Amino acid sequence: MSQGPVELEVSDYVALVTLNRPPVNALDRATRRAIVATFDEISDRDDIRVAVLTGAGKVFCAGADLKDRPDAELKGDFLDHNRITRETANSIRECAKPVIAAVNGAALGAGLGLMAACDIYFAAEEATFGMPEIDVGLAGGASMLKTLFGRSTMRRMFFTGKRLTAAELHEKNIIEAVTSRADLVPTAMEVARNIAAKSPLAIMYAKQACNMVDLMPQRDAYRFEQNFTVALSRTEDAREARMAFLEKRQPVFKGR
Repeated sequence: MSQGPVELEVSDYVALVTLNRPPVNALDRATRRAIVATFDEISDRDDIRVAVLTGAGKVFCAGADLKDRPDAELKGDFLDHNRITRETANSIRECAKPVIAAVNGAALGAGLGLMAACDIYFAAEEATFGMPEIDVGLAGGASMLKTLFGRSTMRRMFFTGKRLTAAELHEKNIIEAVTSRADLVPTAMEVARNIAAKSPLAIMYAKQACNMVDLMPQRDAYRFEQNFTVALSRTEDAREARMAFLEKRQPVFKGR
């Protein structure tokens, strides 16, 4: 298990990634770089097929650490800060393995951006969601919010800093389920284990396809998926999946 501002535990092909910068898991540059390194590592490890992202304590992530804002007088500091901020969410979004968000508490600003970059969302009853940049004299986050909320809700949150509860997000079909805090990670891990039982190649292709079709018209997206299916059908895992289905047994995947 790796230690520091981001902890990584791996068991039975499932990685549990925990933001560990109490009390609010605020994102400074060291934490952002650790997140990028962690998800890059997850992409490359054969013993990981899916990841669950959560936070230590009662807060998922309260966003950027304001004490770590860049120094306008230091040349290049804003560029470095902005680049690592973008890459933090991108490392999750572009991870080769599915990432499940287990939002145990407030997910605010850049913390909400981390959640939005994940593939599947679960939340504790106490969780709240918001983009409070406007409250501290900043702007930003509309691109994160629009992936989750409709136009009006997104703009109201962006302009006012309004927060939504886990129950409200569940009612809007944005998150899969709302659980007690104690049940949150076990619920996410159960889904993760279900994904990990599938062909790792099929899941890798599925993750890439999901990311790409989000950006495509439907006609082009389906053609893109068909091409993925051709590539996948030529793998040993695909043949094993078909034989196991016909023989009514559990498949044994080799990742090739």
